[in-house]
Amino acid sequence: MSRYISSKQWYAIHTYSGYEEKVAESIRQRADSLDMADKIFSVLVPKEKQIEIKNGKRKVVEKRIFQGYVLVQMKLSEDAWYIVRNTPNVTGFVGSGTEPTPVSSDEMEKISKRMGVDQPKHKIDYKVGEVVSIIDGPFKGFDGSINEIDTQKGKIKVLVNMFGRETPVELDSLQVKRV
Repeated sequence: MSRYISSKQWYAIHTYSGYEEKVAESIRQRADSLDMADKIFSVLVPKEKQIEIKNGKRKVVEKRIFQGYVLVQMKLSEDAWYIVRNTPNVTGFVGSGTEPTPVSSDEMEKISKRMGVDQPKHKIDYKVGEVVSIIDGPFKGFDGSINEIDTQKGKIKVLVNMFGRETPVELDSLQVKRV
């Protein structure tokens, strides 16, 4: 490590997938027990809320945005780098060669926005162009192709062929099924 950055910055670290929470907690504990609060400030596992549909019911779940990554806000120094790097299940820092590269403030802003979205995104398991059958509502029994997907509202627009022309119909994702 040739140069140290005296200001606090965010760094992305690789972990084994599924160990993100354990790694974050370990880094927090090590920073506390080794009195490194002046060098390791914050540890974050970026997550966003999504709405999943299981057995016809909506359920809000938190999903990791980046599998296998934890973000650490720290002042890069030999001892802080050593503590993070040698935490169990950490495989390394993201960077070029041996130098960890700080995450840009623009990227951190995007991640924070994505995490802070109050409205959970709907997880819609369909693709634009896919043919579906409408199973509920006034268009029940019609088939159509998906034209648009709105994950924010959980709605999809389906082009239904009526009277020889395609008509867009906005539906809830629970109102359709695969053909």
